[in-house]
Amino acid sequence: MVLAPVPLPDAQLRFDPHWLGPVEADALLDTLRAQVPWEVHRIRIFGREVDSPRLSCWIGDPDARYRYSGTLFDPHPWPASLGPVRERLERTLGVAFNSVLANLYRDGNDAMGWHSDAEPELGREPVIASISLGATRRFALKHRDDPARKLALDLPHGSLLVMSGGTQRHYRHALPRTTRPIGPRINLTFRRILAPDG
Repeated sequence: MVLAPVPLPDAQLRFDPHWLGPVEADALLDTLRAQVPWEVHRIRIFGREVDSPRLSCWIGDPDARYRYSGTLFDPHPWPASLGPVRERLERTLGVAFNSVLANLYRDGNDAMGWHSDAEPELGREPVIASISLGATRRFALKHRDDPARKLALDLPHGSLLVMSGGTQRHYRHALPRTTRPIGPRINLTFRRILAPDG
């Protein structure tokens, strides 16, 4: 299991399609689906609030409050099942993560629109560690200034994609809808929320 670089100008991406073994990934998927307090977040699009097209839960240390799309989220406590995953990520990447956004995509109609994880509390060059569980979905990146620079990457069950360096500054990313019959997927994006002076 090796995090291999993914060539993309102005970005720093590393990818391991088998970071979690099948048995561990299956168990984590089942546990999180049952135990996470999933909710529909309200997001602001073109000046109006709408329901996000997926279920979500913001999880983290008590002080890891996060403002996204005009809403301030207080973190839910860490479920025990994420403790070993968090510790392994921190050893692998040398980053102390204090939060994770969990998204549940129930089927191909659930999606994530084009955006960057570029909120001020993440810092200038955040490390975002993205673990995928369940159905394989296509993840797309597009350069902000040069749309010809783009990448589509299938994220299978148990995979880890790490975005760092200038990735969030230079690229937007999305999880497009699909008309193919497809099962549920959970995505865990581990982050570090910085203190106001950090």
